[in-house]
Amino acid sequence: SFTDPAVSMDLLRAVLQPSINEEIRGVFNKYMKFFQKAAANVRDNVGEEVDPEQLIQETCRNCLEQAKLLFSDGKKAVPRLPHEQVGPKRARQMDEELNRRGSPVPKKRKGRPPGQSLLNDRGASGMAAWKLKVSESVRRDGPKWDPSRLTETTTFVLGSRANKALGMGGTRGRLYIKHPHLFKYAADPQDKHWLAEQQHMRATGGKMAYLLLEEDIRDLAATDDYRDSVDLRLEELKPFVPPAWMTEKMQKYMETLRNG
Repeated sequence: SFTDPAVSMDLLRAVLQPSINEEIRGVFNKYMKFFQKAAANVRDNVGEEVDPEQLIQETCRNCLEQAKLLFSDGKKAVPRLPHEQVGPKRARQMDEELNRRGSPVPKKRKGRPPGQSLLNDRGASGMAAWKLKVSESVRRDGPKWDPSRLTETTTFVLGSRANKALGMGGTRGRLYIKHPHLFKYAADPQDKHWLAEQQHMRATGGKMAYLLLEEDIRDLAATDDYRDSVDLRLEELKPFVPPAWMTEKMQKYMETLRNG
């Protein structure tokens, strides 16, 4: 029923997005062992203040940014990272070096005893837990995944505000990585237009905007992980009730995810 080409195509994208995301996750899982070893090596060299999980997430995001070049129209170039601002000769040298190594894993420090693991005990347990969190199936059953809980009076919050409320405002997307079981809905252009009109968010163009249930975030805030945190800021949530047509879309989306 939409005549706007962009809206029509984005509605199709929204339908296909869950399947696309699953396939992208599968690709990243294939290369995750390289990222894990590299991040552990960085922490081993730099110190315990390095967060391997954050390094891995940043690397994955950078991979996605560079992958946009595959669909570039030749007019808009994807910004390169500072260390990628190199000339053609240096770029060839870097490619040859990577080919000789056979993998993106950095070299070990000199003086490391033969056979010693890249990970110390604490690092191994932490990375193993992260790997499990990424690869395990997200449970989408039980009362929290019952579409009937989404009614015309159900309140939602923006994902960006939920991140701030739980003290994770400095790391965009950290909430979704740490709690993959949460129901989140990616707003489409029609939704974002309404959200901007109601001043719940700024007009963001192509920027992603996720909606989460206020109840789920408040339940999280009451757990041991957050309730005593000095960074807890529940006043940041700014909940709102979306229109019935948006709630209906979210109900259908939840039903689709729940049924796999």
